Amino acid sequence: MTHPRTIIAVVSLGLGIAAAPLAAPAVAAPQPALVQPAAPAATPAARVGATPASASIEFDVGMKLGNAAGAVALARAVSDPTSPGYRRFLTPAQWESRFSPSESSVRAVTSWLASQGITVAGVTPDRLTIEASASAATIERAFGTSLGEYTRHGHTVRLASGALTAPASVAELISGITGIDQTRARPNGLTGAAVVRRRHPARKGEEIPQPEGFRNGTPCSSYYGEKLDTTDPAFGGKYPSPLPYAPCGYNPTQLQSAYSLTGPIASGITGKGVTVAVVDAFAAPTLYADAHRYSVKNQPGQVLAASQFSELLAKRYEDIEECEAPEWFGEQTLDVEAVHATAPGANILYVGAKNCEGALNKAVQKVVDGHLAQVVTDSWGDDGGDLLDSAGMRRSFDNVLLMAAGTGVGVQFSSGDEGDEFITLGITVPDYPPSSPYATAVGGTSLQVGKTGSRIGEVGWSTSKSVLCTAPLAAEEFPGCEESTVGTWTPKAPGEMLYGGGGGTSYEYGEPWYQEGVVPAKLAERNTAITGVLNRVEPDISMDADPTTGMLVGETQTFPDGVYYDQYRIGGTSLSSPLFAGVMADADQAAGGSLGFVNPLLYRLDATGKVASSAFYDVVPAAAQALVRVDFLDGVDAGEGTITSVRTLTYEGKETFCSGTGNCTHQKVAINTAPGFDSMTGIGTPGSGFLAALAKP
Repeated sequence: MTHPRTIIAVVSLGLGIAAAPLAAPAVAAPQPALVQPAAPAATPAARVGATPASASIEFDVGMKLGNAAGAVALARAVSDPTSPGYRRFLTPAQWESRFSPSESSVRAVTSWLASQGITVAGVTPDRLTIEASASAATIERAFGTSLGEYTRHGHTVRLASGALTAPASVAELISGITGIDQTRARPNGLTGAAVVRRRHPARKGEEIPQPEGFRNGTPCSSYYGEKLDTTDPAFGGKYPSPLPYAPCGYNPTQLQSAYSLTGPIASGITGKGVTVAVVDAFAAPTLYADAHRYSVKNQPGQVLAASQFSELLAKRYEDIEECEAPEWFGEQTLDVEAVHATAPGANILYVGAKNCEGALNKAVQKVVDGHLAQVVTDSWGDDGGDLLDSAGMRRSFDNVLLMAAGTGVGVQFSSGDEGDEFITLGITVPDYPPSSPYATAVGGTSLQVGKTGSRIGEVGWSTSKSVLCTAPLAAEEFPGCEESTVGTWTPKAPGEMLYGGGGGTSYEYGEPWYQEGVVPAKLAERNTAITGVLNRVEPDISMDADPTTGMLVGETQTFPDGVYYDQYRIGGTSLSSPLFAGVMADADQAAGGSLGFVNPLLYRLDATGKVASSAFYDVVPAAAQALVRVDFLDGVDAGEGTITSVRTLTYEGKETFCSGTGNCTHQKVAINTAPGFDSMTGIGTPGSGFLAALAKP
């Protein structure tokens, strides 16, 4: 039918009479509804400029679950060892049919995106994510916001300056947007080097170079306490004298022995039949070759075979310079070699994301949706992300973690390497994703492996550092070192807070049901004045992470005399997460199938008193302890000299945050060890009966 306005216009023209068309009834424009608020990191003080209107941006639209309450209920039922539905996991197809967004919801959102001039590249098979791209100007117009460039963690990132909105009929279908707000994850692996000299990463179109070479300084010990520093001055304070030199790096045999895996592995519990997915950004071209060579050299009889290793790589890599791509190569090497160290029979799938941003979350999603592994280890995270990341991004990725729980995939994240984050952010806040109640957060310890391979001690990883002032350092005007202080430690004992395993109380997540009755009230209540509820506390469990008591790894690196394989010590919670992933692969085999999301089982074992027996090793406060480290100033040899430092263990003293304006504030380290559950190590570390307890809870 022709519209009346059209008829009148035609008639008027035909008569040659000027007549105004009839006015259409006024129709109120639809009121925009909130999609997600601006990220807390988008503060006016951090803004450095506007995002160019022509900037091309790839982003993901997360869809709300069709039955969110049902997905949560299923995750609890299949992971609670007291539930009739325990370990009765769904297949991905079954989960999607019950909980994924409907096809009509996806069509409605994709149609609206297209109407706004946004290109829809595709929809993930689970229908949880719509992949899209557009210019900054188009995004600003569609979502009613503005985009700006902001400083965060010393980098410039793009953030929405205001809330993202959309018509109510669309907004009610969306869980959140990932990618408009940039989050750059970084690997949680550390060498603990005294001086870090980085090569410039390759630029677009260039091959990513192997990372700059690093070697352990000497002397160092083959086991904890083997060699003592009898030549340098006493450290002072309440620390012993002489202090032991740092281990050169524990090998797989030592780690297996310390964590009571030697016997189970000898009996055939090796992770065989279980696949562990290692998710990182980019892909080292020598990853398998290095891991194989390392196992031949350090794990004879348990060599990583080609049939055990596979890769799922991005078609292209992006943000190579911004993500410092070469530094991810060492992360991948550590992850693969650490998984194989504790689960020599497991299959390893390496998944390389195209960048260090939202592509990492998408890589995890691909593993979960395809059920490509039973265990997923992620040695990366966003510093302070529990509070600073956008709520919509967290909601969208939590849906992926819910799917993982419902389908029998255990997903774990390293808890971070900056302790409570005060020294980096000036606030006490956990990282994300480890703060999610559907992830297993793996914290860090300082492991002490004795001469016979036994665990002679294990304390919470929290380190302060002091450097021995020498004449060469004074000449170089090393901070705190001058002629009058040569021969002394600076700062004096106990030194200055350096780093430690991440942890703490969430601002965004309430206390999950599995932590009730296990986590001390004073920890769950820490943020109640702000949140009004008890909150999640992480990490959940820990393993060795201190780079001064770390693992020996082998990797192809760039040295002054060429590019070749060599070995060095490394740590960080990037070590503890893959070590625990290997242990979980062993546990899955021992249990006769996937244990899936393991947190409820871990806390159940703790609540029933197993922490006092053999399932867990309870990490408790310890007397003052420290190690002496010698590092090469140039990272590879003594040609430019060495630097000697003391690295304390389980430090819980003062920490300092200094802003860009030079103002400094202080507080006592906010995460601590304690008997039972604590905010530094969680429940503790795997004990001698850990595998047996998980196999038959």
